[in-house]
Amino acid sequence: MNNEDMKVVAQNIRKNILTMIHEAKSGHPGGSLSAVEIMTYLYYKEMNIVDCKDENRDRFVLSKGHGAPALYSVLMEKGFIGKDLIGTLRQVNSKLQGHPDMRKVPGVEASTGSLGQGLSIANGMALAFKLDKKENRVFVLIGDGEMQEGMIWEAAMLANHYKLDNVTAILDHNGLQIDGRNSDVMTIEPIDEKWRAFGWHVIKADGHDFNSLEKAFEERKTVNGKPAVIIAETTKGKGCSFMEDKASWHGKAPNDEEFCTAMEEIGGGLNV
Repeated sequence: MNNEDMKVVAQNIRKNILTMIHEAKSGHPGGSLSAVEIMTYLYYKEMNIVDCKDENRDRFVLSKGHGAPALYSVLMEKGFIGKDLIGTLRQVNSKLQGHPDMRKVPGVEASTGSLGQGLSIANGMALAFKLDKKENRVFVLIGDGEMQEGMIWEAAMLANHYKLDNVTAILDHNGLQIDGRNSDVMTIEPIDEKWRAFGWHVIKADGHDFNSLEKAFEERKTVNGKPAVIIAETTKGKGCSFMEDKASWHGKAPNDEEFCTAMEEIGGGLNV
């Protein structure tokens, strides 16, 4: 799939995200929208995942589990789950809970939501593949507020110790978390130097530019014997002008007027 085709997919994913959250009147639009191009590139160009039941598939772990609408949306676009579920987000007994449940949703590889755990889960998968001499790769998406969790750094240390070159972390670096800017709540900078100090190969990218993401993932393929992290610079609420770079849209659903405005800005009008 070329970049222009992926832009169309990304547009559809954004519309799915907003429709889900608006219907639910609850959810996390900001961090879901910031991850759209990353998720699109992973599922449509980088990962080996034609069938979500194929044992040889690559694995994806959404460590920032509140970004579940982005994951559900890409799984819909890939045909792993039906779009008839789009109006069921966060409903009682729905498959699409506020945080992903691997027991209910095909294509969800790990139940996440408690921040900080995803990298450890990804490490476990990657180490198992190494021990079994399998070529599967593991990708894990992490939020930058999540970098404040000690468990992340324990997992970073382990991945380096076991030379897990089949695990790649992607940091959705939008600079915001639920209580405000990372720099005000608890700074994570210099984040690149921290990862390097833990023995990881560090790559930087524009998380909304497919050319930049392609360059980053191609560089990752040249690195052997160590884990790698792609620090993807993103914008919280990307695609909706009134949401962009605003912490207030971390976990708030748009009202009817805001929803219509957002869908028009993304392009193509309402998702019908």
